[in-house]
Formats: sequence, C-alpha cells, structure tokens
Amino acid sequence: MNNFLALIFNTKEKNRKKIEKEKSIIRKNIKSEKLKITSEEKNLAAEKTFNKLEKLPEFQKARNVLMYWSMPDELPTHDFVVKWSETKQMLLPIVKDNDMLIKPFSSKKELQQGKYGIWEPDVQKEFFEKIDLVIVPGIAFDKQKSRLGRGKGYYDKYLNSRELMKIGICYDFQLLNEIPTDLFDVKMDKIITPSEIIE
Repeated sequence: MNNFLALIFNTKEKNRKKIEKEKSIIRKNIKSEKLKITSEEKNLAAEKTFNKLEKLPEFQKARNVLMYWSMPDELPTHDFVVKWSETKQMLLPIVKDNDMLIKPFSSKKELQQGKYGIWEPDVQKEFFEKIDLVIVPGIAFDKQKSRLGRGKGYYDKYLNSRELMKIGICYDFQLLNEIPTDLFDVKMDKIITPSEIIE
C-alpha cells in the first residue's frame, strides 16, 4: 500500500512539474509578445475591449466593481477606472502578506506604489460590502475560460472563496486555445478581448 501511495504521489508530482513548466513557457512567450506592442496599439485594444465590457448587462447593473490598476505590460485600465468611478464604486486590490485585500478607489492622487510595484489606494478603509463584478487580469486565458496568472496565486485564493461574477480581459494574443491548469485555478465566467467575447 505504501508503494502504491508513493507511486500516486510521484505521478502527481511529475504532473505538477510538467504543468508548471508549460505555464512558464507560456508566460515567457506572452512576455515576448507584449514587448512588440506600441502605446497606440495598447490604447486601441483597451478602447475596443472596454466598449464591449460597457455594453454587457453584468457591467451596466453592477454598482461595486473590482478592477485593477494596470501595470505597463497589461491592457491599460487607468482611464476606465477613473471614468466609471464617477458613477460606480470602483475597487482595487492590494497585496498584504499572502492575501489580497479590497479597497475603494476615489482618485489617482491617493494611489501609492505597493508590493510588486502595483499602484494601490492609500486608504485605511477596506471594502467588505457586496461586489457585483470582478474584472480580472491574467497572463493568458483560453477558450474554456481558464486563466493563467503571474504565479503568486492571489486572485485564485481570493476568488476560490467567493461566489462572484468574473470577467477576464486581455489582448487578443493572450487568448489561447488551451492552457494548462491546476485544480485551484479559477475559471472565468466570460473573457473579453479587443476582437471577441468568450461566454
């Protein structure tokens, strides 16, 4: 029995290492593709993506929207967050220790650079009310609505413990036919790129 259990463990460990290797290759390839995009292409991609998002009933009905303040290699979200903060409660995540906490966004002026160089709300108050919609970043997504993150697991941990409407957004080249997944990887409800919506 011990040998049998050891065999199962070794098989799982090999599979886990194989998945991690495949994920690492995808991250490297996507990073290479991102370096080729111009500022104009980034802004146009964001405009097309957010035009689609704004037309969705899930977004139109949502009052409290958890988004993210984009990093330079991500689809630009800054203008979108500022625009909709006038009529909705826009929320941004912050990283504290091993957890992701949620704080309200009110203006660019109150942002400060946090862990991993991400700009976060510099406010003491956390947001504990109902979140109607989460707009999720990712390194890659696939047509089965799986997501590949940066590997830290903050979003997976946060989303796994809550029932939330999740929409992934990305450039067209970040949407792949299939990506390797682990049991704890959270699937999206929808994915939006400049060219299409996966439902």
